[in-house]
Amino acid sequence: MYDGTHYSGWQSQKNADTVQRCVESALRKITGRKVKLTGAGRTDSGVHAIGQVANFKTHSKLDLNKIKDALNSHLSGEILIVSAGYVPLKFDAQRSARSKNYRYTVTTERFVDPFIRHFASRFSYPLNMGSMRRAARALTGRHDFKSFQASGSSGSSESNTVRTIKKIKIEKRRNLVYIDIRADGFLYNMVRIIAGTLLEIGRGKMPEESIKEILLKRDRRSAGPTAPALGLCLVSVEY
Repeated sequence: MYDGTHYSGWQSQKNADTVQRCVESALRKITGRKVKLTGAGRTDSGVHAIGQVANFKTHSKLDLNKIKDALNSHLSGEILIVSAGYVPLKFDAQRSARSKNYRYTVTTERFVDPFIRHFASRFSYPLNMGSMRRAARALTGRHDFKSFQASGSSGSSESNTVRTIKKIKIEKRRNLVYIDIRADGFLYNMVRIIAGTLLEIGRGKMPEESIKEILLKRDRRSAGPTAPALGLCLVSVEY
């Protein structure tokens, strides 16, 4: 798990501090060899994870629990290895995943609680939860989600932008709104654009019936804004 606030996302980049780069650097110190991590999800800059999964190959004879503990000793307090286990050689944390679960968290307070300020996006407008839930139903199932893909993303053919959303759950607990989405895969910024669109519907800026039209248009400009990164968290990955 990790607090992504101060990282430039998961994936290694030149001249950038990323979660993958930090873990790989720690593994190299422990095993004495360069290690390549494969992560289940390429979370963006500022995005968090409590259920990220990653795999790597090593010739090290160190006990698995010792590797885990050594990693946590080398990593900053913003990254924690929760568990470790052996997997078949053909296992790939990204390609072997059957579904991923993301949560987008919104606080409706005007002033944000300092203990959640890095993990919840502020949206102080009144929200119609019924409208949001009804709109979300139109997103479930297998659709072309090109309208919910960030502009300039690679892969523009229909086959590259078709995904299956298995479930969307929206609930409110006091001043916090949770948008949970489970799908077989996600396009770049897909969850954040869905969240931004549902929030616009919730505040009455977009009609709840607009989802079907947005899907049909296959045009990013037809959907709502991209919600801020800090509210997004990769909750779990299923295999």
